[in-house]
Amino acid sequence: MKSTLQGTSARQGFRIAGTALLAFTIAASIPACYQPGGGWFSTTDRGFVYISTPTRPVSITLVDTRNGEPFFHMDIPAGKQLTFKFVEGEGSGPRAEPTKMLWEVWDAHTEFGSLHNQMVCPPRACRRIDVTFRPSPEDPPPDPTLIVPPASVPPSPGSDAPEAGTPTPDRPKD
Repeated sequence: MKSTLQGTSARQGFRIAGTALLAFTIAASIPACYQPGGGWFSTTDRGFVYISTPTRPVSITLVDTRNGEPFFHMDIPAGKQLTFKFVEGEGSGPRAEPTKMLWEVWDAHTEFGSLHNQMVCPPRACRRIDVTFRPSPEDPPPDPTLIVPPASVPPSPGSDAPEAGTPTPDRPKD
């Protein structure tokens, strides 16, 4: 009887471990969560979010502090956010991996997604983030899905209106 209980206990342990492994795998496959200020578990490894609004348009410049040269600059359009994070390189010598910056421009207040753009950047100790504000107000970029006819085009005449320059037959000439 005692060996049967121990076998059940071992099976439950494996079941719990398998469930935990499955939950971890699912959580690792979900795109990262990005929030201004870092969210609940804010660290420098989580990423950075800068939101630009019409009343506070933001520009971001990343500077290599070894030589003072900027290696990334973006004027974030109003109504958008720049989200980026750094993946530190590892190793040394010819097999060293460089540090990468992953980034994306999204609509403002987007919290989930994958960062598709990447570039090589200086290591953690050799970079600085400069935030500047442009003059405001700034209009958001036009929505390409919204079709508005130009105001300079006059409305087309109806089917019963005469064409310009053609006299009507029942009107006497002067």
